Amino acid sequence: MAIDFSKPVIMGVLNITPDSFSDGGKYLDVQNAIVSAKRMISAGVDIIDIGGESTRPGAKIVSEIDEINRVIPVIDSLSSEIDTPISIDTSKPKVMKLAVEAGASLINDVNALQAPDALEVAAALNVDVCLMHRQGNSKTMQNNPSYVDVVDDIKQFFQQRIDACMQAGIAREKIILDPGFGFGKTVEHNYEILRRFDEFKSFNLRLLAGLSRKSMIGSVLNDRDVKGRVIGSVTGAIISVQNGANIVRVHDVLETKDGLSVWQATNGEEIG
Repeated sequence: MAIDFSKPVIMGVLNITPDSFSDGGKYLDVQNAIVSAKRMISAGVDIIDIGGESTRPGAKIVSEIDEINRVIPVIDSLSSEIDTPISIDTSKPKVMKLAVEAGASLINDVNALQAPDALEVAAALNVDVCLMHRQGNSKTMQNNPSYVDVVDDIKQFFQQRIDACMQAGIAREKIILDPGFGFGKTVEHNYEILRRFDEFKSFNLRLLAGLSRKSMIGSVLNDRDVKGRVIGSVTGAIISVQNGANIVRVHDVLETKDGLSVWQATNGEEIG
C-alpha cells in the first residue's frame, strides 16, 4: 500500500523484545504482537515499525539468529493479514533481507546502514530506508555526548550517509532522515533539535521524528514514568510536524492521531 506523505504519517512502534524501555516483553508472543498491530491499525496507524533488538542506552546486543527468530514470524504473519505497510527496525543486513522477503517495505536503521554490507543489501532490496543519526553506540552514546553545533553536525552526518547511499545505488528519493532524539544527545541537545527541526528540510527528503515517551519528555515532567509521558509525547509529535517532520514514530497511536487531527483542522487541512 502506498503511503500518502502529503499529510503527517504515524509510525507505530511494535517491539518484539524483552528489554525495550517502554514496552519490553509485552509482544514476544507472535499472536500478542499481531493483536497489538491490529489495535494500532484500528487507531489509525500508517506504518507498523517492528524491531527485535532494543536500542535504548545500555541495551544488550542481540544475536542475528535471535533477532530473526523474534521478528520474521511476526512480519510473515502480519503481512498475510493486513495491508498496512511494515517497517523493519534493524541494523543487521541479514535481518533486513529476510524481513523484506517476509513483507516489510521499509528499513529503519538506527546505524544509518553503516554495518558491513548494509548499503549493498539495502540497495538490492530496493525499498525505502530511514537513516538515523546516533553518536556512539547503545553502550556509549549517553557518556557525555558533545557537539560543535548539534544540528549542523547532524546535517554533516546526513550528507555523508546520503552520498554513501547514492554511491551504493540507493535512489535519493528512497531516503528518509531521522536526527535520532535521545541517541547520543543531552536533554538540551534534544530540545535544540526539536526547535530547529525545520533546518533538516534543506535536504528535500522525508523527515522522521521519534521522541515518544523518551527521557527528554520525562525530564520536563519531573522524570515521570514512561506511561505518564503520553501528553508530553503527543505535544512533541505535533511540534515536530509543525517544524517539518513527515513521519512521527510513536507508542500511543490513537492519542497522537487525535492531536494531529486537531492540528490539521486548525490549519484548514484535510484530516487523515
